[in-house]
Amino acid sequence: MTPPPLTFNAWLRFDLIERALEDLDVRSVLEIGAGGGAMGARLAERFDYVGLEPDPDSFATARERIVDPGLGRVLNGDLSALEAGETFDLVCAFEVLEHIEDDVEALAAWRARIRPGGWLLLSVPAGEDRFGPWDRRVGHYRRYDPLDMRTLLLSTGFVDPVVRVYGFPLGYVLEWSRNLIAGRRTSDGSMDDRTAASGRSLQLPEGAGDLSRFATYPFRMFQRGFVDGRLGTGLVVLAERGA
Repeated sequence: MTPPPLTFNAWLRFDLIERALEDLDVRSVLEIGAGGGAMGARLAERFDYVGLEPDPDSFATARERIVDPGLGRVLNGDLSALEAGETFDLVCAFEVLEHIEDDVEALAAWRARIRPGGWLLLSVPAGEDRFGPWDRRVGHYRRYDPLDMRTLLLSTGFVDPVVRVYGFPLGYVLEWSRNLIAGRRTSDGSMDDRTAASGRSLQLPEGAGDLSRFATYPFRMFQRGFVDGRLGTGLVVLAERGA
């Protein structure tokens, strides 16, 4: 079965996500904010997967891609849709935390769903000083600098955070393009409305996966030389749940 297509930017972060997963002892995975299920379908092929997606339209797409083929579970809701006390080896949230006004509260709630000794894996947009039209368009409250992200995780009960930067140089071009598009439109709706719509923004049609994968391959390889620096447009973060 061919996995759903990833956007160009999603391929850039997936390269770091995949490498972060290589050395983890993980069986069960919870993805918060599964969107249309493009990333979740890939995780569900390898792990016992549960996805949460509150937006009905994105949930319907994720269900077709993950539940219908029998890869895993997807629930239309937030953490309250899970069974009380249900925990996972790994909790993931890709491009989600920046949409939440109280990120400290969110991280505490996510931590409670990680088994002792388990892991949190995040991706977020990088560079507080580059907050722009696209961030406002899709309901971002903030972007994150690597040091601030480390401090945030340590303050919310996580240990040994590893913060990697992705997206140099292609991410800058993609970000410029998104800001150009967003600058020509008004930012309509509440922050919740913009967040709900963000998972459906600029998605590729079915069948375009090979195009985006091959087109981004040289950039995925090139960016690996910069993951420990500051050049890039996004962060991929891995941290262990503290005691």
